Amino acid sequence: MTFPIKLLCSVLTFVIFFTKMAGGEVDLAQTAAPGGDTIFGKILRKEIPAKFVYEDDQCVAFHDVNPQAPTHILVIPRKPISQLSKADDNDEQLLGHLLIVARKVAQQEGLDKSGFRLVINDGKNGAQSVYHLHVHILGGRQMHWPPG
Repeated sequence: MTFPIKLLCSVLTFVIFFTKMAGGEVDLAQTAAPGGDTIFGKILRKEIPAKFVYEDDQCVAFHDVNPQAPTHILVIPRKPISQLSKADDNDEQLLGHLLIVARKVAQQEGLDKSGFRLVINDGKNGAQSVYHLHVHILGGRQMHWPPG
């Protein structure tokens, strides 16, 4: 069977990216930079496969391929906002929608019974390794405090 070269390159990029993630998101964040296409852009365009657990006209949610908890789901907007600190006041409705979707997905996954954590990393010191805004839903285990 032959694969289209564009699909093969996208899958290879996906594999390399998430293999590097095994070294840690903090390490990746030290060299990550905003601008250009991201792995999430490729997922939104369906160039890289992901099984969506939620999808609407404003955002999607899918399981993280490098989970940091028994349940680790990402909620990403379709609009390419690089990071929360770069969102503008016109994004207010979308940002609220992302949190409502995170709550719905957490309920759908049964996390509302024992609790869950939402995380948004922003910039290098915030350990942001992909410059496309995303909300992490983490659950299925006891979280610790302080988180960082």
